[in-house]
Amino acid sequence: MIVSEDFLNDLRKYFSLNLYEVKVWSALLSRGVSTAGELSDIANVPRSRSYDVLESLEKKGFVVMKIGKPIKYIAVPPKEVLERVKKNVKKSADAQVKKLDSLKGTELLDELSGLHSQGVELVEPTDLSGSLRGRHNLYNHLDLTIKGAEKTVDILTTSQGFIRKLEALRGVFEQLKKRGVKVRIAAPMTPEMKKSAKPLAGVVEVRHTDIKGRFVVVDGKEIVFMVLDDAEVHPTYDIGIWINTPFFAQTVQVLFENAWKIMKVVKF
Repeated sequence: MIVSEDFLNDLRKYFSLNLYEVKVWSALLSRGVSTAGELSDIANVPRSRSYDVLESLEKKGFVVMKIGKPIKYIAVPPKEVLERVKKNVKKSADAQVKKLDSLKGTELLDELSGLHSQGVELVEPTDLSGSLRGRHNLYNHLDLTIKGAEKTVDILTTSQGFIRKLEALRGVFEQLKKRGVKVRIAAPMTPEMKKSAKPLAGVVEVRHTDIKGRFVVVDGKEIVFMVLDDAEVHPTYDIGIWINTPFFAQTVQVLFENAWKIMKVVKF
């Protein structure tokens, strides 16, 4: 059996399997029913490992062991495997979330918070900055930074960035609205984007701009700005800079305020 490395890597990524598991599973799928020895030869996996690998695949719901001599294994249809994996991932994630939720109000979390507060007091203002690599990390930090807003959140972004922020930060924006925090977003608007933003009417203020840029200013104290054009960079290689500096953040906020006054109001 000849399969590409890319194919095997994709299986490993999507189904969380190791190399031997994807090789044996692919071999079994190509045969439908087979013995461990046959699969070992087809997949080029050591025979001493094939039984362990098949046992692992059986526990994960990828194969079924057929009773008899010699013992044979039957491949579960891929669509059924996908549903089983999704179910197991959700079950595992729910259990982990429940475990983490149980930490709220515990001495352990209080101790961790105490350590953090104590550490922050020792940090020089110039040290409160960092580089954020990858769009996933960027949005995790944006979520954290924006959640702490007390008065204002000003955002300049691109058309695609606008859509991403509505999807990723909608819940945060709604929380800020309830706390009386003003959220303003400036971006190049299109009719399609207006439709996407309708659910947030009254929650955030939106205005059209042709200015190219990507940054978020929170309370005139913290700023996160992206250094690359999101239309030209893969999400994995996106880069942002976070700085906790009222001196610089207030300057950017004033510039945003001046530009905001002449931007076209977007009505949903």
